Amino acid sequence: MLPKHAPQTAMNGVRPAFIIGLFVSTIFLLTFVCGRSMAAETPRPNLIFLLTDDQRFDALGSMGNRIIQTPRLDRLAAAGVVFDNAFCTTSICATSRASFLTGQYAVRHGIDDFATPLSAEQFEQTFPALLRGAGYRTAFVGKWGLGGPLPRERYDFFDGFSGQGRYFDKEDPHHLTDKLAQRALRFLDTCEGGQPFCLQVSFKAAHCQDGAAWQFQHAPRFQSTYADVTIPLPVTATSEDFAALPEFLQNSEARHRWQVRFADEAMFQKSVKDYYRLITGVDEAVGRLVEKLRQRRLADNTVIVFTSDNGFYLGEHGLAGKWFMHEESIRLPLLVFDPRLPAERRGARVDRMALNIDVAPTLLDLAGVEVPETVQGRSLAPLLSGEAPAWRGEFFYEHRFRHAGIPRNEGVRGERFKYVRYLDQPAANAEHPYEELFDLQSDPHERQNLAARPEHSAELAEMRERWRDLRAAAE
Repeated sequence: MLPKHAPQTAMNGVRPAFIIGLFVSTIFLLTFVCGRSMAAETPRPNLIFLLTDDQRFDALGSMGNRIIQTPRLDRLAAAGVVFDNAFCTTSICATSRASFLTGQYAVRHGIDDFATPLSAEQFEQTFPALLRGAGYRTAFVGKWGLGGPLPRERYDFFDGFSGQGRYFDKEDPHHLTDKLAQRALRFLDTCEGGQPFCLQVSFKAAHCQDGAAWQFQHAPRFQSTYADVTIPLPVTATSEDFAALPEFLQNSEARHRWQVRFADEAMFQKSVKDYYRLITGVDEAVGRLVEKLRQRRLADNTVIVFTSDNGFYLGEHGLAGKWFMHEESIRLPLLVFDPRLPAERRGARVDRMALNIDVAPTLLDLAGVEVPETVQGRSLAPLLSGEAPAWRGEFFYEHRFRHAGIPRNEGVRGERFKYVRYLDQPAANAEHPYEELFDLQSDPHERQNLAARPEHSAELAEMRERWRDLRAAAE
């Protein structure tokens, strides 16, 4: 018999060590169960990356364009986050798409033409490959845009095409944008809530149909859209602005393409309206994808990123196409809709510089996947949530695609000054190639080249040095 005041053993004589063990095991079990419950409440987000072709930054209603009709994308912008200063680091399809995939500058990934593919080793470090390795179900629909064979085996679902594609097929009356939307919907119909997915949809719109008399071939149902409006001419679409260009730009491929798109008022009106009609078609397609997410009960956990591969001249400076460093050529629309963001972040606008190389690390970051050291961009996730980290105030631009009518160029786009150097064009001073310097604060339309003005020699020297440093860092 135990003494009256002796310590009692719980549970009718069971040893204290056993009780302690049982207590610890119970706590562990509760922690595990609660953790599983919390994980179930906050699953990894689905990701949709929508990429248009040749859509300049202001070809959206949410970017201040009062003519273009993009109501569905504008609703996403109003409920998401808009980046007002987004840019590509190279303004040409294949190179920019490689930068989106890898998060790298062209000087690092080496894709400077339409024939060179990413190597197998390079592809393993792209965001779709890394997401797939982390358990995401990956899909690609649309224009692949890079050289080499299509990477069908690199995705769980692949319905893409090589080259430019055609808006209309003789055997199928449906417009290509509508067909791509249908293919994307087909993929979404196979998605369940258990496994996260990453869907890339790369539209051909609003790229022209190269070589065709009708350049911007929209679906017939949009023929009357914009019929009752007059598109204003760009501020810089004057003979004086064209005359201010160096001779090699006056004789470039960009001028030749201007001749078949914007050479007179009637041609200008038709081309721009048709260009807008293609984008309105994309807007409809995006609306169908959003509705499908709602129907499949996936909308509350699906992040949508929408942007373009590069900008596009609509007659500014007497030019067409892209390639060069004017704002119309390098600046992009970029919006991110994340339904998980708090109400105060809905409709937020960010003025920090975002780049195409930031998309890969952003998608990986949102998915909780480690960003490889080879990535040169930065995740935009902190900016999405309203944080204010130290951020870039300039970036290195490069365009080294070899074409007899497209002068190669590099430069630096800063917050105030923009510096451009045409790599193969000699200047009067043989020490440097032909250079441009623009003060974007006082001259936002880039009409006054300050490079040859003695009073701006200090700014020119500083920007030239920044070009050297940023180029070396990119390499």
